[in-house]
Amino acid sequence: METINRSYSPNMVDEYQKFIRRMNPPRVVIDNESCKNATVIQVDSANKHGILLEVVQVLTDLNFIVTKAYISSDGGWFMDVFNVTDSEGNKITDEEILDYIQKVLGSDSSFTKSVGVTSSTDRTVIELIGTDRPGLLSEVCAVLTHLKCNVLNAEVWTHNTRAAFIVQVTDDESGLAVSDHERLSIIKQMLCNVLEGSNKAREAKTVVSNGGTHTERRLHQMMLEDRDFERDSCSSFVEMPKPDVNVVNWYDKDCSVVTIRCKDRPKLLFDIICTLTDMEYVVIHGHVDAEGPEAYQEYCIRHVDGSHVKSEAERQRMVQCIEAAIERRVSEGLKLELCTTDRIGLLSDVTRIFRENSLTVTRAEVATRGGKAVNTFYVRDASGYPVDSKIIDYIRKEIGQTMLKVKCNPQDSNQSPQESPTRFLFGGLFKSKSFCNFGLVRSNS
Repeated sequence: METINRSYSPNMVDEYQKFIRRMNPPRVVIDNESCKNATVIQVDSANKHGILLEVVQVLTDLNFIVTKAYISSDGGWFMDVFNVTDSEGNKITDEEILDYIQKVLGSDSSFTKSVGVTSSTDRTVIELIGTDRPGLLSEVCAVLTHLKCNVLNAEVWTHNTRAAFIVQVTDDESGLAVSDHERLSIIKQMLCNVLEGSNKAREAKTVVSNGGTHTERRLHQMMLEDRDFERDSCSSFVEMPKPDVNVVNWYDKDCSVVTIRCKDRPKLLFDIICTLTDMEYVVIHGHVDAEGPEAYQEYCIRHVDGSHVKSEAERQRMVQCIEAAIERRVSEGLKLELCTTDRIGLLSDVTRIFRENSLTVTRAEVATRGGKAVNTFYVRDASGYPVDSKIIDYIRKEIGQTMLKVKCNPQDSNQSPQESPTRFLFGGLFKSKSFCNFGLVRSNS
């Protein structure tokens, strides 16, 4: 008798999941009527690991502010409801944007692998991570300029003595991606030498590619892999107050509950969901309330293998990783905005002036739009003291008063005492009255 091979392969499972998604395409409902001060966006879809992050990533990339959210992804179905506004606190009324949301998140989309990823066939993407120090960004920019690379876009994060960069460059002469393998090898080696500096205790890494990447998503992954959540006792700067993060097991439901209270800011939800996803946890249910200056988030989670948090060491690691995810984007120091006609070597010149005046960059966002350089820098005194206003005045004269503007004063580190983390434990979960007539029952139609 002929033997029938009944073994299953991962490809068969993947095809089955695709079939389920085709039979149950995502459904998006956008409501501007039921809530007085926010647009309500509801997304229903077949469930899969990572889908929550993909939806949050779409909203974040549109610079929406999430004031409330309800999350449910238990079993084979996924449902999210978000109250969102634009950066000015207004409802989303632009029809083009609303159509885009429907297209990207709705049944016509294939957003599961492409959200926020910019095609970079015309540019080279460089990923760097190493020990932070004053003047590091200036040195990296100087090397790229010396190697005849023009910086189109870049984002720099620093946290807990570590620095991560994602830089998109082109060849100065051709304006295209750097394609010569020998030259790419030289770029990689020289940047790695800069990152290593005098610190051999922590490894520096440089990756050069022409592939697409979602910058902020990748920065979180890089810093998590680099274990920036491990506190460095050698840091010379005063630590900012930690977010209030609590993790407990809910044995009746065989899951763990994570509660987070901290000062609210844009992209906070994205940062936390990024880390939970990268640590391979699944959010079963969740509640987010960020209508005031302080944000409260509560999640019921399980590991992808279905287990809750199993040990004290795992619990502590989760707390540390979530704290780090929140802190990476907290920008200490003065916010400086540079807007001028782009030219080769501009970033190198500006960061050199910062370094020569004893300023260190704690975070940076560099972009080129229509021939204009639109750059944001967060700077502080390299010695840890408050930035001297006379130095800023001098730098502005050096670069150009109209081109470099001071956008804010150093952040006030004084925060109001936080309430007990147990006050809201389980309290916010499933509170439909916290939303504006969401209509959370999914229709079968």
